[in-house]
Amino acid sequence: MNYFNVARATRGLVSYVQKWRSKKAVTGRSKIVIAHDTRHFSKEFARLAAETAATHGCDAVVFDGPRSTPELSFAVRYLKADAGVVITASHNPPHDNGYKVYFSDGAQVVAPHASGIIAEVNSEAMISGSSEKSGMDERGQVITVGEEVDRAYMERLETLILDREVIAKARDLKIVYTPIHGTGSLIVTPMLRKLGVNFSIIPEQDQMDGRFPTVKSPNPENAEALKFGIALAQKENADLVAATDPDCDRLGVAVRTASSEMKLLSGNQIGSVLAWYRAKTFFDRGILNKENAHRGVIIKTFVTSDLQKVIAEKFGLRCIDTLTGFKYNGAKLNKYEEETATPNYRELSEEETRRLRLQKSSFYIFGSEESYGYSGADFVHDKDGNAAVIMFCEVAAYAKSKGMTLDELLDEIFREFGYFEEKNYSIYFEGADGAEKIRRLLISYDESPSRQVLDSPVTRIRNFEKETIRDVEGDEIPKEKMLIFELADKTRIAVRGSGTEPKIKYYLFGARLPKNRKLSREELARAKDEIGARLEALWNWLQKDANQRLAK
Repeated sequence: MNYFNVARATRGLVSYVQKWRSKKAVTGRSKIVIAHDTRHFSKEFARLAAETAATHGCDAVVFDGPRSTPELSFAVRYLKADAGVVITASHNPPHDNGYKVYFSDGAQVVAPHASGIIAEVNSEAMISGSSEKSGMDERGQVITVGEEVDRAYMERLETLILDREVIAKARDLKIVYTPIHGTGSLIVTPMLRKLGVNFSIIPEQDQMDGRFPTVKSPNPENAEALKFGIALAQKENADLVAATDPDCDRLGVAVRTASSEMKLLSGNQIGSVLAWYRAKTFFDRGILNKENAHRGVIIKTFVTSDLQKVIAEKFGLRCIDTLTGFKYNGAKLNKYEEETATPNYRELSEEETRRLRLQKSSFYIFGSEESYGYSGADFVHDKDGNAAVIMFCEVAAYAKSKGMTLDELLDEIFREFGYFEEKNYSIYFEGADGAEKIRRLLISYDESPSRQVLDSPVTRIRNFEKETIRDVEGDEIPKEKMLIFELADKTRIAVRGSGTEPKIKYYLFGARLPKNRKLSREELARAKDEIGARLEALWNWLQKDANQRLAK
Protein backbone atom coordinates (compact mmCIF):
# COMPACT_ATOMS: atom_id res chain seq x y z
CA MET A 1 0.00 0.00 0.00
CA ASN A 2 1.27 3.40 -1.00
CA TYR A 3 -0.15 6.64 -2.33
CA PHE A 4 0.52 5.75 -5.98
CA ASN A 5 -1.33 2.44 -5.79
CA VAL A 6 -4.26 3.89 -3.84
CA ALA A 7 -4.70 6.64 -6.43
CA ARG A 8 -4.29 4.17 -9.29
CA ALA A 9 -6.80 1.71 -7.81
CA THR A 10 -9.32 4.51 -7.27
CA ARG A 11 -8.93 5.82 -10.81
CA GLY A 12 -9.49 2.30 -12.13
CA LEU A 13 -12.55 1.75 -9.92
CA VAL A 14 -14.10 5.09 -10.91
CA SER A 15 -13.43 4.39 -14.60
CA TYR A 16 -15.09 0.99 -14.34
CA VAL A 17 -18.10 2.37 -12.47
CA GLN A 18 -18.61 5.13 -15.01
CA LYS A 19 -18.41 2.70 -17.94
CA TRP A 20 -20.80 0.34 -16.15
CA ARG A 21 -23.30 3.15 -15.59
CA SER A 22 -23.04 4.18 -19.23
CA LYS A 23 -23.61 0.58 -20.35
CA LYS A 24 -26.71 0.40 -18.14
CA ALA A 25 -27.87 3.88 -19.33
CA VAL A 26 -27.78 5.27 -15.79
CA THR A 27 -27.77 9.07 -15.75
CA GLY A 28 -26.30 11.47 -13.20
CA ARG A 29 -23.00 11.45 -11.35
CA SER A 30 -21.45 8.27 -10.00
CA LYS A 31 -20.95 7.88 -6.24
CA ILE A 32 -18.68 5.78 -4.05
CA VAL A 33 -18.51 5.48 -0.26
CA ILE A 34 -15.11 5.32 1.44
CA ALA A 35 -14.38 4.11 4.98
CA HIS A 36 -11.20 3.38 6.90
CA ASP A 37 -10.12 1.59 10.07
CA THR A 38 -7.68 2.65 12.81
CA ARG A 39 -4.45 1.54 11.10
CA HIS A 40 -1.45 3.68 10.27
CA PHE A 41 -2.14 5.84 7.19
CA SER A 42 -5.69 4.51 6.78
CA LYS A 43 -7.11 8.02 7.18
CA GLU A 44 -4.62 9.47 4.70
CA PHE A 45 -5.26 6.71 2.14
CA ALA A 46 -9.03 7.23 2.47
CA ARG A 47 -8.65 10.98 2.00
CA LEU A 48 -6.52 10.43 -1.11
CA ALA A 49 -9.05 7.97 -2.54
CA ALA A 50 -11.86 10.50 -2.01
CA GLU A 51 -9.94 13.34 -3.64
CA THR A 52 -8.94 11.12 -6.56
CA ALA A 53 -12.53 10.02 -7.13
CA ALA A 54 -13.79 13.61 -7.04
CA THR A 55 -11.08 14.74 -9.45
CA HIS A 56 -12.33 12.15 -11.93
CA GLY A 57 -15.97 13.22 -11.76
CA CYS A 58 -17.29 10.92 -9.05
CA ASP A 59 -18.91 11.95 -5.78
CA ALA A 60 -17.02 10.54 -2.79
CA VAL A 61 -18.81 10.00 0.51
CA VAL A 62 -16.39 9.72 3.44
CA PHE A 63 -16.98 9.11 7.12
CA ASP A 64 -15.99 11.65 9.77
CA GLY A 65 -13.69 9.09 11.41
CA PRO A 66 -12.88 5.37 11.47
CA ARG A 67 -15.74 2.97 10.77
CA SER A 68 -16.14 -0.80 10.60
CA THR A 69 -16.12 -2.77 7.37
CA PRO A 70 -19.76 -3.95 7.80
CA GLU A 71 -20.93 -0.36 8.24
CA LEU A 72 -19.27 0.44 4.91
CA SER A 73 -21.30 -2.37 3.31
CA PHE A 74 -24.47 -1.00 4.91
CA ALA A 75 -23.65 2.57 3.82
CA VAL A 76 -23.18 1.58 0.16
CA ARG A 77 -26.72 0.19 0.17
CA TYR A 78 -28.25 2.89 2.38
CA LEU A 79 -26.77 5.77 0.35
CA LYS A 80 -27.50 4.05 -2.99
CA ALA A 81 -23.87 4.30 -4.05
CA ASP A 82 -22.31 2.62 -7.07
CA ALA A 83 -19.40 1.17 -5.12
CA GLY A 84 -17.52 1.31 -1.85
CA VAL A 85 -13.96 1.16 -0.60
CA VAL A 86 -12.68 0.36 2.88
CA ILE A 87 -9.05 0.92 3.80
CA THR A 88 -8.21 -1.94 6.15
CA ALA A 89 -6.09 -5.04 6.63
CA SER A 90 -8.63 -6.55 9.03
CA HIS A 91 -6.80 -8.56 11.72
CA ASN A 92 -3.37 -8.56 10.05
CA PRO A 93 -0.23 -7.21 11.81
CA PRO A 94 0.13 -3.42 12.31
CA HIS A 95 2.47 -2.90 9.36
CA ASP A 96 -0.13 -4.16 6.84
CA ASN A 97 -2.90 -2.26 5.11
CA GLY A 98 -5.30 -2.96 2.26
CA TYR A 99 -7.86 -1.62 -0.20
CA LYS A 100 -11.11 -3.61 -0.28
CA VAL A 101 -13.72 -2.89 -2.97
CA TYR A 102 -17.50 -3.33 -2.83
CA PHE A 103 -20.07 -2.92 -5.59
CA SER A 104 -23.52 -1.34 -5.49
CA ASP A 105 -25.13 -4.31 -3.72
CA GLY A 106 -22.86 -3.74 -0.71
CA ALA A 107 -20.90 -6.97 -1.23
CA GLN A 108 -17.24 -7.45 -2.05
CA VAL A 109 -16.81 -7.56 -5.81
CA VAL A 110 -17.15 -10.87 -7.67
CA ALA A 111 -17.20 -11.64 -11.40
CA PRO A 112 -17.73 -9.85 -13.71
CA HIS A 113 -16.98 -6.72 -11.70
CA ALA A 114 -13.77 -7.99 -10.07
CA SER A 115 -12.00 -8.81 -13.34
CA GLY A 116 -13.39 -5.67 -14.98
CA ILE A 117 -12.06 -3.41 -12.23
CA ILE A 118 -8.67 -5.15 -12.27
CA ALA A 119 -8.43 -4.65 -16.04
CA GLU A 120 -9.07 -0.92 -15.60
CA VAL A 121 -6.53 -0.64 -12.77
CA ASN A 122 -3.91 -2.42 -14.90
CA SER A 123 -4.55 -0.36 -18.02
CA GLU A 124 -1.75 1.82 -19.35
CA ALA A 125 -3.66 5.01 -18.55
CA MET A 126 -4.00 4.06 -14.87
CA ILE A 127 -0.39 2.96 -14.51
CA SER A 128 0.94 6.12 -16.16
CA GLY A 129 -1.52 8.36 -14.35
CA SER A 130 -2.67 9.85 -17.64
CA SER A 131 -6.36 9.05 -17.24
CA GLU A 132 -8.53 12.03 -18.08
CA LYS A 133 -9.48 14.34 -15.22
CA SER A 134 -12.78 16.15 -15.06
CA GLY A 135 -13.10 19.90 -15.45
CA MET A 136 -14.04 22.03 -12.44
CA ASP A 137 -17.71 22.04 -13.46
CA GLU A 138 -17.68 18.23 -13.74
CA ARG A 139 -15.68 17.58 -10.61
CA GLY A 140 -17.35 15.38 -8.02
CA GLN A 141 -18.08 16.40 -4.46
CA VAL A 142 -16.44 15.07 -1.31
CA ILE A 143 -19.27 14.61 1.19
CA THR A 144 -18.76 13.81 4.88
CA VAL A 145 -21.24 11.60 6.76
CA GLY A 146 -21.36 10.27 10.29
CA GLU A 147 -24.17 10.06 12.85
CA GLU A 148 -26.99 9.75 10.31
CA VAL A 149 -25.55 6.54 8.84
CA ASP A 150 -24.62 5.26 12.32
CA ARG A 151 -28.21 5.70 13.52
CA ALA A 152 -29.71 4.03 10.46
CA TYR A 153 -27.29 1.11 10.80
CA MET A 154 -28.02 0.67 14.52
CA GLU A 155 -31.77 0.71 13.85
CA ARG A 156 -31.29 -2.24 11.52
CA LEU A 157 -28.94 -4.01 13.92
CA GLU A 158 -31.63 -3.84 16.60
CA THR A 159 -33.92 -5.94 14.38
CA LEU A 160 -31.47 -8.85 14.71
CA ILE A 161 -32.69 -9.42 18.28
CA LEU A 162 -35.41 -12.06 17.98
CA ASP A 163 -36.56 -12.16 21.61
CA ARG A 164 -36.14 -8.92 23.57
CA GLU A 165 -37.66 -10.52 26.65
CA VAL A 166 -34.91 -13.11 26.98
CA ILE A 167 -32.34 -10.29 27.21
CA ALA A 168 -34.48 -8.20 29.55
CA LYS A 169 -34.85 -11.13 31.96
CA ALA A 170 -31.15 -12.04 31.99
CA ARG A 171 -30.24 -9.35 34.50
CA ASP A 172 -27.43 -11.38 36.02
CA LEU A 173 -25.78 -12.03 32.62
CA LYS A 174 -22.43 -10.25 32.50
CA ILE A 175 -20.44 -9.58 29.31
CA VAL A 176 -16.89 -8.34 28.79
CA TYR A 177 -16.27 -6.70 25.42
CA THR A 178 -13.07 -5.62 23.67
CA PRO A 179 -12.66 -3.93 20.27
CA ILE A 180 -8.89 -4.67 20.34
CA HIS A 181 -8.01 -1.04 19.52
CA GLY A 182 -10.35 -1.04 16.52
CA THR A 183 -13.65 0.37 15.31
CA GLY A 184 -15.98 -1.97 17.22
CA SER A 185 -16.74 0.25 20.19
CA LEU A 186 -18.28 2.92 17.92
CA ILE A 187 -21.33 0.72 17.35
CA VAL A 188 -21.14 -2.23 19.77
CA THR A 189 -20.95 -0.10 22.92
CA PRO A 190 -24.09 2.01 22.23
CA MET A 191 -25.93 -1.07 20.95
CA LEU A 192 -25.27 -3.05 24.13
CA ARG A 193 -26.42 -0.06 26.21
CA LYS A 194 -29.56 0.30 24.10
CA LEU A 195 -30.38 -3.38 24.56
CA GLY A 196 -29.85 -3.18 28.32
CA VAL A 197 -26.98 -5.66 28.39
CA ASN A 198 -24.83 -5.64 31.53
CA PHE A 199 -21.31 -5.29 30.16
CA SER A 200 -17.80 -4.00 30.81
CA ILE A 201 -15.33 -2.83 28.20
CA ILE A 202 -11.57 -3.28 28.57
CA PRO A 203 -10.22 0.27 28.98
CA GLU A 204 -6.70 -0.53 27.74
CA GLN A 205 -8.12 -1.86 24.45
CA ASP A 206 -10.87 0.72 24.03
CA GLN A 207 -8.34 3.10 22.49
CA MET A 208 -8.14 3.33 18.70
CA ASP A 209 -4.49 2.65 18.01
CA GLY A 210 -3.05 1.20 14.81
CA ARG A 211 -0.10 -0.24 16.74
CA PHE A 212 -2.47 -2.62 18.60
CA PRO A 213 -0.04 -2.26 21.51
CA THR A 214 -1.64 -4.69 24.01
CA VAL A 215 -1.63 -7.76 21.73
CA LYS A 216 0.82 -9.68 19.57
CA SER A 217 -1.87 -9.94 16.88
CA PRO A 218 -5.29 -8.22 16.81
CA ASN A 219 -6.95 -11.47 15.77
CA PRO A 220 -9.89 -12.55 17.97
CA GLU A 221 -9.33 -16.17 16.90
CA ASN A 222 -6.22 -16.24 19.09
CA ALA A 223 -6.31 -16.82 22.84
CA GLU A 224 -3.56 -14.24 23.34
CA ALA A 225 -5.77 -11.47 21.92
CA LEU A 226 -8.42 -12.27 24.55
CA LYS A 227 -5.99 -12.33 27.49
CA PHE A 228 -7.09 -8.96 28.89
CA GLY A 229 -10.75 -9.88 28.41
CA ILE A 230 -10.42 -13.23 30.15
CA ALA A 231 -8.58 -11.62 33.07
CA LEU A 232 -11.38 -9.07 33.52
CA ALA A 233 -14.03 -11.79 33.14
CA GLN A 234 -12.39 -13.80 35.93
CA LYS A 235 -12.25 -10.72 38.14
CA GLU A 236 -15.88 -9.77 37.52
CA ASN A 237 -17.22 -13.34 37.22
CA ALA A 238 -18.52 -12.56 33.72
CA ASP A 239 -20.24 -15.20 31.59
CA LEU A 240 -18.79 -14.20 28.25
CA VAL A 241 -15.88 -12.38 26.62
CA ALA A 242 -16.62 -11.00 23.15
CA ALA A 243 -13.77 -9.63 21.01
CA THR A 244 -13.90 -8.04 17.58
CA ASP A 245 -10.97 -7.40 15.23
CA PRO A 246 -9.87 -3.87 14.20
CA ASP A 247 -12.34 -3.49 11.31
CA CYS A 248 -15.03 -5.33 13.31
CA ASP A 249 -16.01 -7.96 10.78
CA ARG A 250 -15.02 -10.93 12.98
CA LEU A 251 -16.01 -12.10 16.46
CA GLY A 252 -14.12 -14.36 18.86
CA VAL A 253 -15.53 -15.44 22.23
CA ALA A 254 -14.53 -17.10 25.48
CA VAL A 255 -17.30 -18.52 27.63
CA ARG A 256 -17.53 -19.49 31.29
CA THR A 257 -17.95 -23.24 31.61
CA ALA A 258 -19.84 -25.27 34.18
CA SER A 259 -16.53 -25.70 36.03
CA SER A 260 -16.13 -21.88 36.06
CA GLU A 261 -13.18 -21.84 33.65
CA MET A 262 -13.04 -19.53 30.63
CA LYS A 263 -13.00 -21.54 27.40
CA LEU A 264 -12.51 -20.32 23.83
CA LEU A 265 -15.09 -21.45 21.30
CA SER A 266 -14.01 -22.14 17.74
CA GLY A 267 -15.44 -20.24 14.79
CA ASN A 268 -17.39 -23.35 13.84
CA GLN A 269 -18.88 -23.65 17.33
CA ILE A 270 -19.87 -19.97 17.51
CA GLY A 271 -21.50 -20.19 14.09
CA SER A 272 -23.32 -23.43 14.83
CA VAL A 273 -24.81 -22.16 18.11
CA LEU A 274 -25.99 -19.00 16.36
CA ALA A 275 -27.44 -20.93 13.40
CA TRP A 276 -29.34 -23.28 15.76
CA TYR A 277 -30.69 -20.49 17.96
CA ARG A 278 -31.85 -18.31 15.09
CA ALA A 279 -33.51 -21.17 13.22
CA LYS A 280 -35.22 -22.41 16.39
CA THR A 281 -36.41 -18.94 17.41
CA PHE A 282 -37.81 -18.06 13.97
CA PHE A 283 -39.96 -21.20 14.27
CA ASP A 284 -40.84 -20.56 17.92
CA ARG A 285 -42.10 -17.07 17.03
CA GLY A 286 -44.10 -18.28 14.06
CA ILE A 287 -42.10 -16.39 11.44
CA LEU A 288 -41.11 -19.75 9.96
CA ASN A 289 -43.44 -22.74 9.83
CA LYS A 290 -43.85 -26.00 7.91
CA GLU A 291 -45.51 -24.20 4.99
CA ASN A 292 -42.75 -21.62 4.38
CA ALA A 293 -39.69 -23.47 5.75
CA HIS A 294 -38.54 -24.25 2.20
CA ARG A 295 -37.87 -20.52 1.81
CA GLY A 296 -35.45 -20.48 4.74
CA VAL A 297 -31.73 -20.65 4.02
CA ILE A 298 -28.50 -20.96 6.00
CA ILE A 299 -25.30 -20.16 4.10
CA LYS A 300 -21.88 -21.49 5.03
CA THR A 301 -18.59 -22.28 3.30
CA PHE A 302 -17.47 -25.74 2.21
CA VAL A 303 -14.83 -25.66 4.97
CA THR A 304 -17.30 -24.71 7.71
CA SER A 305 -18.84 -27.32 10.03
CA ASP A 306 -21.51 -29.60 8.57
CA LEU A 307 -23.31 -29.37 11.90
CA GLN A 308 -25.03 -26.33 10.37
CA LYS A 309 -26.15 -28.48 7.44
CA VAL A 310 -27.66 -31.08 9.79
CA ILE A 311 -29.39 -28.31 11.77
CA ALA A 312 -30.85 -26.88 8.54
CA GLU A 313 -32.08 -30.31 7.39
CA LYS A 314 -33.82 -31.05 10.70
CA PHE A 315 -35.65 -27.72 10.53
CA GLY A 316 -36.57 -28.29 6.86
CA LEU A 317 -34.33 -25.46 5.64
CA ARG A 318 -31.85 -25.24 2.79
CA CYS A 319 -28.13 -25.08 3.55
CA ILE A 320 -25.97 -23.50 0.84
CA ASP A 321 -22.23 -24.20 0.63
CA THR A 322 -20.01 -21.53 -0.94
CA LEU A 323 -16.31 -21.07 -1.50
CA THR A 324 -14.32 -19.35 1.25
CA GLY A 325 -14.97 -15.62 1.36
CA PHE A 326 -18.10 -13.72 2.33
CA LYS A 327 -18.26 -12.18 -1.16
CA TYR A 328 -19.94 -15.42 -2.25
CA ASN A 329 -22.44 -15.10 0.59
CA GLY A 330 -23.08 -11.53 -0.61
CA ALA A 331 -23.66 -12.75 -4.16
CA LYS A 332 -26.38 -15.10 -2.88
CA LEU A 333 -28.04 -12.30 -0.92
CA ASN A 334 -28.01 -10.11 -4.02
CA LYS A 335 -29.65 -12.91 -6.01
CA TYR A 336 -32.38 -13.31 -3.38
CA GLU A 337 -33.01 -9.56 -3.34
CA GLU A 338 -33.36 -9.45 -7.13
CA GLU A 339 -35.83 -12.34 -6.99
CA THR A 340 -38.22 -10.16 -4.97
CA ALA A 341 -38.52 -7.88 -8.04
CA THR A 342 -38.85 -4.86 -5.75
CA PRO A 343 -36.92 -1.77 -6.99
CA ASN A 344 -37.22 0.07 -3.65
CA TYR A 345 -36.26 -3.02 -1.58
CA ARG A 346 -33.49 -1.22 0.33
CA GLU A 347 -35.88 1.51 1.45
CA LEU A 348 -38.24 -0.96 3.10
CA SER A 349 -38.27 -1.93 6.76
CA GLU A 350 -36.91 -5.27 7.95
CA GLU A 351 -40.45 -6.52 8.51
CA GLU A 352 -41.45 -5.56 4.96
CA THR A 353 -38.41 -7.18 3.33
CA ARG A 354 -38.92 -10.29 5.48
CA ARG A 355 -42.46 -10.63 4.16
CA LEU A 356 -41.23 -10.24 0.57
CA ARG A 357 -38.49 -12.84 1.01
CA LEU A 358 -40.89 -15.35 2.56
CA GLN A 359 -43.41 -14.82 -0.26
CA LYS A 360 -41.20 -14.50 -3.35
CA SER A 361 -37.60 -15.41 -2.68
CA SER A 362 -35.38 -16.93 0.02
CA PHE A 363 -35.40 -15.96 3.68
CA TYR A 364 -31.84 -15.59 4.96
CA ILE A 365 -31.60 -16.96 8.49
CA PHE A 366 -27.87 -16.96 9.10
CA GLY A 367 -24.49 -17.18 7.39
CA SER A 368 -21.02 -18.00 8.67
CA GLU A 369 -17.51 -19.13 7.89
CA GLU A 370 -15.15 -21.06 10.15
CA SER A 371 -12.76 -18.09 10.27
CA TYR A 372 -15.02 -16.26 12.77
CA GLY A 373 -17.26 -14.39 10.32
CA TYR A 374 -21.05 -14.23 10.89
CA SER A 375 -24.12 -12.54 9.44
CA GLY A 376 -27.77 -12.56 10.44
CA ALA A 377 -29.61 -10.37 7.91
CA ASP A 378 -29.31 -8.95 4.40
CA PHE A 379 -29.02 -5.23 5.20
CA VAL A 380 -25.26 -5.86 5.27
CA HIS A 381 -23.78 -8.01 2.50
CA ASP A 382 -20.66 -9.00 4.40
CA LYS A 383 -19.69 -10.61 7.67
CA ASP A 384 -20.53 -8.30 10.55
CA GLY A 385 -18.79 -8.25 13.93
CA ASN A 386 -21.20 -5.64 15.30
CA ALA A 387 -24.14 -7.91 14.48
CA ALA A 388 -22.34 -10.99 15.75
CA VAL A 389 -21.75 -9.49 19.21
CA ILE A 390 -25.40 -8.65 19.81
CA MET A 391 -26.65 -11.94 18.31
CA PHE A 392 -24.31 -13.93 20.54
CA CYS A 393 -25.34 -11.91 23.60
CA GLU A 394 -28.92 -12.99 22.92
CA VAL A 395 -27.82 -16.65 22.79
CA ALA A 396 -25.93 -16.15 26.07
CA ALA A 397 -29.08 -14.68 27.62
CA TYR A 398 -31.11 -17.65 26.36
CA ALA A 399 -28.65 -20.12 27.91
CA LYS A 400 -28.80 -18.18 31.18
CA SER A 401 -32.61 -18.32 31.12
CA LYS A 402 -32.40 -22.11 30.87
CA GLY A 403 -29.92 -22.37 33.74
CA MET A 404 -27.11 -23.47 31.41
CA THR A 405 -23.65 -22.22 30.59
CA LEU A 406 -22.88 -21.71 26.92
CA ASP A 407 -20.72 -24.83 26.73
CA GLU A 408 -23.58 -26.83 28.25
CA LEU A 409 -25.92 -25.41 25.60
CA LEU A 410 -23.44 -26.41 22.90
CA ASP A 411 -23.31 -29.94 24.32
CA GLU A 412 -27.12 -30.16 24.20
CA ILE A 413 -26.98 -29.18 20.52
CA PHE A 414 -24.34 -31.87 19.94
CA ARG A 415 -26.50 -34.46 21.71
CA GLU A 416 -29.51 -33.62 19.53
CA PHE A 417 -27.85 -33.19 16.13
CA GLY A 418 -24.60 -35.13 16.49
CA TYR A 419 -21.06 -34.36 17.60
CA PHE A 420 -19.01 -32.45 15.03
CA GLU A 421 -15.38 -31.50 15.46
CA GLU A 422 -13.11 -29.60 13.11
CA LYS A 423 -9.37 -28.94 13.16
CA ASN A 424 -7.57 -26.43 10.97
CA TYR A 425 -3.84 -26.67 10.30
CA SER A 426 -1.30 -25.12 7.96
CA ILE A 427 2.11 -25.98 6.58
CA TYR A 428 4.21 -22.88 5.91
CA PHE A 429 6.73 -22.62 3.10
CA GLU A 430 8.81 -19.50 3.62
CA GLY A 431 11.67 -18.25 1.44
CA ALA A 432 12.34 -17.98 -2.26
CA ASP A 433 11.41 -21.60 -3.01
CA GLY A 434 8.27 -21.59 -0.84
CA ALA A 435 5.84 -20.77 -3.68
CA GLU A 436 7.32 -23.56 -5.81
CA LYS A 437 6.89 -26.10 -3.00
CA ILE A 438 3.26 -25.05 -2.54
CA ARG A 439 2.66 -25.41 -6.28
CA ARG A 440 4.29 -28.86 -6.42
CA LEU A 441 2.39 -30.13 -3.40
CA LEU A 442 -0.99 -29.00 -4.72
CA ILE A 443 -0.24 -30.60 -8.11
CA SER A 444 0.76 -33.82 -6.33
CA TYR A 445 -2.54 -33.99 -4.43
CA ASP A 446 -4.37 -33.46 -7.73
CA GLU A 447 -2.42 -35.89 -9.94
CA SER A 448 -1.50 -38.54 -7.35
CA PRO A 449 -4.19 -38.49 -4.66
CA SER A 450 -3.98 -40.93 -1.78
CA ARG A 451 -6.37 -43.87 -2.05
CA GLN A 452 -6.19 -44.63 1.66
CA VAL A 453 -5.54 -42.39 4.67
CA LEU A 454 -4.51 -44.19 7.85
CA ASP A 455 -6.76 -47.27 7.80
CA SER A 456 -9.64 -45.66 5.92
CA PRO A 457 -10.17 -45.81 2.12
CA VAL A 458 -10.81 -42.55 0.25
CA THR A 459 -14.37 -42.87 -1.10
CA ARG A 460 -14.67 -39.57 -2.99
CA ILE A 461 -12.48 -36.70 -4.19
CA ARG A 462 -13.94 -33.34 -5.23
CA ASN A 463 -11.68 -31.16 -7.37
CA PHE A 464 -12.98 -27.60 -7.34
CA GLU A 465 -10.55 -26.45 -10.03
CA LYS A 466 -11.37 -29.08 -12.65
CA GLU A 467 -14.92 -30.28 -11.92
CA THR A 468 -18.16 -28.44 -12.53
CA ILE A 469 -19.69 -28.32 -9.07
CA ARG A 470 -23.11 -26.84 -8.35
CA ASP A 471 -24.74 -25.91 -5.07
CA VAL A 472 -28.17 -27.14 -3.95
CA GLU A 473 -29.82 -24.25 -5.83
CA GLY A 474 -28.14 -25.28 -9.08
CA ASP A 475 -25.72 -22.34 -9.19
CA GLU A 476 -22.24 -23.22 -10.46
CA ILE A 477 -19.41 -22.85 -7.96
CA PRO A 478 -16.53 -20.70 -9.32
CA LYS A 479 -13.30 -22.57 -10.01
CA GLU A 480 -10.76 -22.65 -7.16
CA LYS A 481 -7.66 -24.69 -6.32
CA MET A 482 -9.25 -26.79 -3.60
CA LEU A 483 -9.63 -30.54 -3.08
CA ILE A 484 -11.95 -32.30 -0.64
CA PHE A 485 -11.25 -35.94 0.26
CA GLU A 486 -14.06 -37.96 1.83
CA LEU A 487 -13.07 -41.10 3.78
CA ALA A 488 -14.99 -44.28 4.53
CA ASP A 489 -14.96 -43.49 8.26
CA LYS A 490 -16.95 -40.27 7.51
CA THR A 491 -14.02 -37.93 8.14
CA ARG A 492 -13.20 -35.31 5.49
CA ILE A 493 -10.07 -33.41 4.50
CA ALA A 494 -10.09 -30.14 2.55
CA VAL A 495 -6.82 -28.83 1.10
CA ARG A 496 -6.29 -25.39 -0.42
CA GLY A 497 -3.54 -22.84 -0.83
CA SER A 498 -3.82 -19.64 1.18
CA GLY A 499 -4.62 -16.54 -0.81
CA THR A 500 -2.65 -14.24 1.49
CA GLU A 501 0.16 -16.22 3.14
CA PRO A 502 2.89 -18.69 2.01
CA LYS A 503 1.11 -21.80 3.27
CA ILE A 504 -1.19 -24.69 2.44
CA LYS A 505 -4.29 -24.95 4.61
CA TYR A 506 -5.77 -28.24 5.79
CA TYR A 507 -9.29 -28.54 7.19
CA LEU A 508 -10.14 -31.79 8.99
CA PHE A 509 -13.72 -32.80 9.81
CA GLY A 510 -15.07 -35.58 12.02
CA ALA A 511 -18.63 -36.40 13.13
CA ARG A 512 -20.65 -38.88 15.20
CA LEU A 513 -24.41 -38.88 14.56
CA PRO A 514 -26.96 -40.20 17.08
CA LYS A 515 -28.06 -43.78 16.48
CA ASN A 516 -31.18 -43.18 18.51
CA ARG A 517 -32.98 -39.88 19.15
CA LYS A 518 -30.06 -38.28 20.99
CA LEU A 519 -26.51 -38.99 22.01
CA SER A 520 -26.31 -39.86 25.70
CA ARG A 521 -23.88 -37.87 27.80
CA GLU A 522 -21.60 -40.89 27.89
CA GLU A 523 -21.77 -41.28 24.09
CA LEU A 524 -20.98 -37.59 23.64
CA ALA A 525 -17.96 -37.79 25.95
CA ARG A 526 -16.72 -40.86 24.09
CA ALA A 527 -17.25 -39.17 20.70
CA LYS A 528 -15.23 -36.16 21.80
CA ASP A 529 -12.30 -38.33 22.85
CA GLU A 530 -12.37 -40.62 19.84
CA ILE A 531 -12.89 -38.01 17.14
CA GLY A 532 -10.33 -35.68 18.70
CA ALA A 533 -7.75 -38.50 18.69
CA ARG A 534 -8.69 -39.47 15.14
CA LEU A 535 -8.21 -35.94 13.79
CA GLU A 536 -4.88 -35.64 15.60
CA ALA A 537 -3.68 -38.92 14.03
CA LEU A 538 -4.95 -37.74 10.66
CA TRP A 539 -2.92 -34.54 10.91
CA ASN A 540 0.25 -36.46 11.84
CA TRP A 541 -0.29 -38.68 8.78
CA LEU A 542 -0.85 -35.65 6.49
CA GLN A 543 2.37 -33.98 7.61
CA LYS A 544 4.43 -37.11 6.92
CA ASP A 545 2.67 -37.56 3.58
CA ALA A 546 3.41 -33.95 2.57
CA ASN A 547 7.12 -34.41 3.35
CA GLN A 548 7.23 -37.62 1.31
CA ARG A 549 5.55 -35.95 -1.65
CA LEU A 550 8.04 -33.07 -1.62
CA ALA A 551 10.99 -35.47 -1.34
CA LYS A 552 10.11 -37.18 -4.62
